[in-house]
Amino acid sequence: MKEFDLIKRFFAEQPVQRKDVHLGIGDDCALVSSGEHHHIAITTDTLVAGVHFFADAEPRAIGHKSLAVSLSDLAAMGAEPSWISLAITLPSVDENWVSEFCAGLFELAEYFNVQLIGGDTTSGPLSITVTAQGLLPANKGLSRGGAAVGDWLYVTGELGDAALALKMLQQEALVVPEHQEVLLAKLHYPKPRVLAGQILKEYASAAIDLSDGLMGDLAHLCQASQVGANIVLDDLPLSAELLANVGADTARELALTGGDDYELLFTVSEDNKVGMETALSNAGVKFTCIGQLNKSMKLTTTLYSNVVQVNAKGFEHFSSD
Repeated sequence: MKEFDLIKRFFAEQPVQRKDVHLGIGDDCALVSSGEHHHIAITTDTLVAGVHFFADAEPRAIGHKSLAVSLSDLAAMGAEPSWISLAITLPSVDENWVSEFCAGLFELAEYFNVQLIGGDTTSGPLSITVTAQGLLPANKGLSRGGAAVGDWLYVTGELGDAALALKMLQQEALVVPEHQEVLLAKLHYPKPRVLAGQILKEYASAAIDLSDGLMGDLAHLCQASQVGANIVLDDLPLSAELLANVGADTARELALTGGDDYELLFTVSEDNKVGMETALSNAGVKFTCIGQLNKSMKLTTTLYSNVVQVNAKGFEHFSSD
């Protein structure tokens, strides 16, 4: 199958057709309108076989995750997801593989009313690049740089499950059969916290999505905001499945360093704390306060009120480790 036949058959037909897309797939550029008094948030993520996913992973899961990671970035800014571009490099055209990939991609796109408006298809080692764009009311977006000393530190959801699933697939950890499906779903089908991001833009002072591990991503937020932070380890939100398979100490380590959670890490001032908690609770979003910011410019951790040293950092491309 040739390139343009591939595009027409699998990517041109999709469930979402937004009114703000004036020209989509099939021309040199797409044309969209953002409306007055809005900013456009733009993010790009690349997933490479053998680095971000196993080459033999289910194509539906790859399609889902390739979009989910970009929507998670938009969620961290409080943006409403709107349009995506897709650049996909394929070793060959396996029609069944592409069909399943599109099923995973478009299922999530339809859920969040996101339209694919263009991209590129090439031949080569398997990789997927998604550029996602979302709308924000002018001057309403969250960033990593708005936190202040005294702000409270929160996360959505639970941490560490995806990291344990990865270790299971790499045969570095044993997981009882009844927990395997739940943990693998956290790794292969992450749920971007778009609704939480929409709410948090009214309350939070700063936010970042957790893709490379809590400690690593918190370090980015603290550096941007010029603050320090203390994490209360006994408050980390850990699932029953995680604790049952590895115990508390390893569970905390995976939550701090594991990555692939795609939850939101965010900060809230004392004045906004009650309003934020009420709004998230009313929306059915699970959240946990895990610490507080300070002026130390360092990351520290406490366990049962005692200071403990944690040798932890997140994933980083091109690191020597």
